[in-house]
Amino acid sequence: MAVAGVDVGAVSAKAVVLNDSKILGQAVVPTGHDVARIAETVLNQALSNAGLKMAELQYIVATGYGRRATDFADKEMSEIICHAAGAAWMVPGARTVIDIGGQDSKVIRMDTNSNVVEFKMNDKCAAGTGRFLEVMASALDMTTEEAAKIGLNSKEPCVISNVCTVFAESEVVSYRAEKRCREDIIAGVQWAAAKRVAVMAKTVGIEDILVFTGGVANNKSVVKFMEKETGHSIILPEMPQIAGALGAALYAEKKVEKGTGQLCEATMEG
Repeated sequence: MAVAGVDVGAVSAKAVVLNDSKILGQAVVPTGHDVARIAETVLNQALSNAGLKMAELQYIVATGYGRRATDFADKEMSEIICHAAGAAWMVPGARTVIDIGGQDSKVIRMDTNSNVVEFKMNDKCAAGTGRFLEVMASALDMTTEEAAKIGLNSKEPCVISNVCTVFAESEVVSYRAEKRCREDIIAGVQWAAAKRVAVMAKTVGIEDILVFTGGVANNKSVVKFMEKETGHSIILPEMPQIAGALGAALYAEKKVEKGTGQLCEATMEG
């Protein structure tokens, strides 16, 4: 019987449908302002991709900051636990997880059994998050996707000394006025973000295997600087954004295995 995990983040919502620990379907959509509606939408998309209906799900676990808006879920769980489980499934033997999303960043250290030992989370400041990178790219008239590509071409990254988004943006504007090339400016921004998260990682303690998840894991320039700052090689899962939703689905399977799962009676549009 299939189960599902839904991870409602500040910027994007993710859903994964599993059966026997195999991914049948997954989806990622922007969160927007109506969290409850988008949670239903992303789950429906994942179900459609899996060729299943809501009635065929035996258990649903929700995670992420918007998890309490998912009234169709059977259980809500901490995103720290879910991200750790998802990363360990995607990369067997993972011991440290760096996750950078749109509005927060987190570092999780696990033991050899994939249990969370220590973690640190930054959800109060934009520094070292996808939002930080988005604002800086916008100041240079670029999308974050464009910025990720040209950052790799930098020969001499600019030094961004402020972790505060407002002051860092002022530094970017100043470099632009000095006619520094965009490659060097944006690389400096990406390096600053990597440094911010690397400090968290060193506080938690970094052990190999180190895995990078979240939407920012798709930014190869940030990955390069993260490896430089942590001194460790980084493994990128095939689908880094769905780690939290995947972990939630894996816990849903555990609930079913323990005999606590009930057929979901909730109905949803689609």
